[in-house]
Order: sequence, then structure tokens, then C-alpha cells
Amino acid sequence: MFKQNSLKARLLSGDVAYGCWVAGGSPTNAEILGHAGFDFILADHEHGIGDTRDVLDVLRAIETTPTPAVVRVAWNDHVLLKRVIDAGVQSVMIPSVDTPDLAEAAVRACLYPPEGFRGYAASVVRASTFGLEPDYVRKANENMLIVIQLESPQAVENAAAIAAIEGADVIFIGINDLAGAMGLIGQTGHPEVQALARKAEREILAAGKILGTVPNAGAGINDLLDRGYRFIPGPYDVALLRDSGLAAMAQYREIQAARARGETPADGKGTSY
Repeated sequence: MFKQNSLKARLLSGDVAYGCWVAGGSPTNAEILGHAGFDFILADHEHGIGDTRDVLDVLRAIETTPTPAVVRVAWNDHVLLKRVIDAGVQSVMIPSVDTPDLAEAAVRACLYPPEGFRGYAASVVRASTFGLEPDYVRKANENMLIVIQLESPQAVENAAAIAAIEGADVIFIGINDLAGAMGLIGQTGHPEVQALARKAEREILAAGKILGTVPNAGAGINDLLDRGYRFIPGPYDVALLRDSGLAAMAQYREIQAARARGETPADGKGTSY
């Protein structure tokens, strides 16, 4: 069950990782998309439906695929982080980290002493293959990938200090919530939002940390790559399903409208099976 964290190794080697979000309550979607070739599957347990038990179901589904898992937890809470990591999560994403103290607490919650204060149950938890993985404590600390989210002007002001914290591997600019915190919700392309994002980018990259965000109205994938981003969760499973459903219905309505006009429409190219 225990594996080396291939996503962390890939990012530390300088590669870009492009992933896909999955709502926290859908192991089936996670399994399907895990076979699609993404660099990681990001199970969202902040906004996605699901609780701690569902984390385990999603992990089990992703583990049947070649793709590594990342889990975004609901909050920067050391008890929640301990339970998720004990379940076998090696890459965690922690939202709304505004200060260096909060960032340090997040990192320390994910690591065993002396680097942190993760509670010890290594002899029985799933993450250690129920105690069967030799030297698990050392391996756990070495393989933990910690993604810290900056989602407010305060967090951006503290970006340099947060990025300087050892163990904060990826600093992720939560551009949507940043815009909302600025009173510009839904306006990620607004010059003021992008100016703050650029400020954070410079300080994160200067600290030598991996930079992450989502494609947005102010920066598509090409722009993000040009700006130095290397951890990019792209599509969300709910949006993929929604958009595919809308496209299928639009195609069907076109066919029905053409038939009503007495025309012979081109056959729709079904992709269901």
C-alpha cells in the first residue's frame, strides 16, 4: 500500500504537473479520470461533497490507476489532517493560509516529530500498510507533499514569509477566492487581482518554491506555463460532466429542429459507448 510519492519526485525534478479535480464524494469519477492520463487527481474535500470516510473510498479508487492522488482538506485543522494522512494521503492541499504561523502549523501537522507534531499511530494505520512498511516514519516525512493555498490580500502580503517555511512544497494562489476577498468575485482577470497574483508569483519563485494555481480569466494554461507555474489543476469532474451533457442535448435539439423543418440532419456522433 505504501508507495514512493511519484508526484513529489516529479515536481522536485522540475517537471510541470497538470491535474484534474474530482468532487470528494465520487470514487467512480476519480477512477475514470485516473485512467485518462492526468499527472494527478485532486480530490476536493473542501468544496466537494464527502467526509473523512469518503477520502478512503476515493483513495482506493485512484490507487487502481497509474495516477497519484492529492486531497484538498476542508480546513487547516491538525486533527483533520492527521486523519486524512493516516488514511494514506501523501499529498495534501490546505486552503486559506493567511500567515506564516498558520502555514508553519499546517506543515507541522503533516509531519512526524521532530519536524512536526503528527500524532503517532504508525504501527496500525493504513498509510503504513497497517504497520508493515519498514522505517515508515522517515519515509512518511520524506514523501509528504504539502500544498499551501494563498487566498486573500493578507496571504499575498505574507507570501515571501510563507514560501520561506521549510516543508511548504507548493505555494498555490487561490485566484478565485483572492478575487472574492478583494470585492471582485468572479473577476479573476481584473487588473488589480492579476497585479496581486503577480506579486505573489515573484516572491514564491524567488523563494525557490513550486508555484501553483488554476487556469483562469487572467491566465490560461500557456500564460501560466510562461509565468513559471508547475502545479496546475485544470478541469473539474462536475464541470466536465455538465458541459458534456449540455453539448449532447444541444446536438439532439439541432437534430430535432432540422427534422421539424423537413430536413435530413446529419447523424449525431454519439460517444456514450
